[in-house]
Amino acid sequence: MSKSKHVSTTINGEPREFLCLPGQSLLDVLRDGLGLTGSKEGCNSGDCGACSVLLDGSLVCACLVMAAEVEGSAVQTIEGIAEGGTLHPVQQQLLEHSGLQCGVCIPGIVIAAKALLEHNPDPTEEEARYWLAGNLCRCTGYDKIIRAVLDAGADLRAQASRAVA
Repeated sequence: MSKSKHVSTTINGEPREFLCLPGQSLLDVLRDGLGLTGSKEGCNSGDCGACSVLLDGSLVCACLVMAAEVEGSAVQTIEGIAEGGTLHPVQQQLLEHSGLQCGVCIPGIVIAAKALLEHNPDPTEEEARYWLAGNLCRCTGYDKIIRAVLDAGADLRAQASRAVA
């Protein structure tokens, strides 16, 4: 019989602890153990991006990460993107561009877009398309999503300029 492992981590800026089985995925713990259901299970093989999270600042598919591996790490899920009642610019621009429909892919797309804009605050359309290529959307199509990401980058750059001034 497998023994549960105790894991201490930080999730969305808050210290968290949980028990997991040796083969249990981070996605399963987030959704079933911690009630963070924003990350979606799409393919469970790392192909669709619906379960994307940031692990120590790197974009990963939570279905491919063993929960025990996040010991001492920082995890950011879709639930940690907005600040209070203020949407992240990626979330706001997706709303303004009507770049979302069913909601299965959007959490992963928001996480991936946030990671892109942290890596490169002024991506080209080609770079944005390449960066989001691991996120599949069956409803909206990609043009509205890409426009929203590029406009969110512009919003973030404007915010940064105002903060410096």
